[in-house]
Amino acid sequence: MTAVEMWTDGACKGNPGVGGWGVFMRYGHHEKELFGGEALTTNNRMELTAVIEGLRALTKPCEVALHVDSSYVMNGIQKWMPGWKRNGWKTSDKKPVKNAELWHELDDELARHQVSWTWVKGHSGDPGNERADELANKGVLTVSNV
Repeated sequence: MTAVEMWTDGACKGNPGVGGWGVFMRYGHHEKELFGGEALTTNNRMELTAVIEGLRALTKPCEVALHVDSSYVMNGIQKWMPGWKRNGWKTSDKKPVKNAELWHELDDELARHQVSWTWVKGHSGDPGNERADELANKGVLTVSNV
């Protein structure tokens, strides 16, 4: 399996508001940058979209060391998703999971790869995270001149 290091980030100007997502990945000596945006979205949706788009861009199953600065994504993966699945994608208080369609997409992408998760503190000097943040903000600019 190809080993890939990946950093993802989301940005939102207003919440909800104009949003962007960014992905920086490295495999061997190769680097790839991805970004995009949406006109009306939330920060959580952009954080999830970044991870989904990063994993989706991999054309074959990979061993992915994924770095995120989103507690929402980390908690969703490590704590909440197993319960959501058991409960038919409902929260513990029987309400529909927010952003369920994105969580389903992420679950599908995770089935293709072997992913190890690392949480990094945002805006703390991690070079990969800083690059993903720049890309997410570039994604915002693709939607409007915020």
